[in-house]
Amino acid sequence: MLGHRALNLEDYAAILKRRWWIVVIPALILPIFTYGISHLVQPRYVSQTLVLVEQQKVPDSYVKPVVTEDLSTRLASMKEQILSRSRIQPIIERFNLYGTSKISMDDRVDAVRKNIDIKPIQSAGSSGMPGFYISYQASDARTAQVVCGEITSLFVSENLSDRTASAEGTTSFLQAQLADAKSKLDDQDSKLARFQEQYAGRLPGEEATNMNMLTSLNTQLDAATQALARLEQDKSYEEAMLAQQVAQSSSTSGGAVAPQAQQTELESLLAQEADLSGRYTEDYPDVVAVRRKIKDLRAQMAKAPAPAKASSISTPNAHDSLSVQQLRAQLRSVEQGIVQKKHDQAQIQNQIRSYQGRIESTPAVQEQFKDVTRDHATAQQFYDDLLNKMNLAKMGTDLEKRQQGENFRIMDAPNLPEAPTFPNRLVFALGGFVGGLALGILIVGLIEYRDTAVRSERDIWAFTKLPTLGVIGFSSDDEPAPSQRRWPFRRQPDLAADTKPLVNAGS
Repeated sequence: MLGHRALNLEDYAAILKRRWWIVVIPALILPIFTYGISHLVQPRYVSQTLVLVEQQKVPDSYVKPVVTEDLSTRLASMKEQILSRSRIQPIIERFNLYGTSKISMDDRVDAVRKNIDIKPIQSAGSSGMPGFYISYQASDARTAQVVCGEITSLFVSENLSDRTASAEGTTSFLQAQLADAKSKLDDQDSKLARFQEQYAGRLPGEEATNMNMLTSLNTQLDAATQALARLEQDKSYEEAMLAQQVAQSSSTSGGAVAPQAQQTELESLLAQEADLSGRYTEDYPDVVAVRRKIKDLRAQMAKAPAPAKASSISTPNAHDSLSVQQLRAQLRSVEQGIVQKKHDQAQIQNQIRSYQGRIESTPAVQEQFKDVTRDHATAQQFYDDLLNKMNLAKMGTDLEKRQQGENFRIMDAPNLPEAPTFPNRLVFALGGFVGGLALGILIVGLIEYRDTAVRSERDIWAFTKLPTLGVIGFSSDDEPAPSQRRWPFRRQPDLAADTKPLVNAGS
């Protein structure tokens, strides 16, 4: 009567009592069937290995790692490289994977890729990855183990080669950049050297030296001027003495030379007066004394008779006396000293003008020097930075070559699986049992749905909507008459069902 009215617990118990064998039989047969099927399924063995990531053995404060890319990213990149056809196909050919299957190489490569599993280990205490698992499943335990070992070796070697290649690539790039920076720095050095050579003595920082040299030259000029003045005085004195000696000699020999000596003395006094007037005031004692001598000498020359003939005061004369010759020699020495001092004075003055020009041009040179030194400092700093990075890259490369950096360490070698991971026969049996129960319940439900027998007062009420007055027991060996069907899978209610047909006597 399933589907005609709502069933209660008594109805379900009655159905189970009537149909229990229909549920039990599939529940017993299907587990046996599925267990047998599990022996026909090709087993799958899984071999697994644990790879730990060892951090750099040298502290980062001493040697900076060349490869700073995140390990998860690098692991994903390595996985794609290792799972490429060029890496997988040699393994397939070496171990003849799926060799008995008549499938193409592309399908074999895809099958091997599906059997490889990379599972990272995420640590709870740090953001880094402490390691990862590599597993491979195959129909043979030994094959799973050796293929898992091959794939693990590929990961270890790929990590080492990848880090070494990255370090060497970085070093090579920095070497090229360093060579270019050195060329630019050499150009800046040459430019700075030419500038310093061109403006030697006018560069910034040499102002104090130039000032000291200018002060020293001024002191030397003063000394030379004073020395020259003294030589001029000596010359005047020598000329006066020579004129006096010549005058005495002339008076002794006839007085023909006296006017010439007075004239020479007068010229000397005039020159001395002009020199003193240029350096001192009018009332300076030396100036006053020279002018008084000039005045007295002119008065004497005015009283003296006209000279018979003139002669040069510096020209040696064979008729001169010994004292006159000595005076002439002294006078020539003084004149040579005056010439030398004037030459020194001129040199000092030239040097003073040179240093004054240096000091005056220092601000303009300083501006140009800033431009040159700024470019040179920039090139020097860039070169130093590259050189430092280059040294660090070399150390990082040596670190990787010595395997002292981050590397993969196989913690557990690939295991030889003792039992297949698939199929699980217990799971198959349980699945068969559950499936048998479900199948039995489904069959019972279908039978009950098609069963139209009236077995209780509730069934009578469901079909006639009349109350039941009484139940009369009935016993007969005759088969009940078949009922007329209304639907293809449905029969009309059979009121004579069971051994105790129900009688409805409703109004």
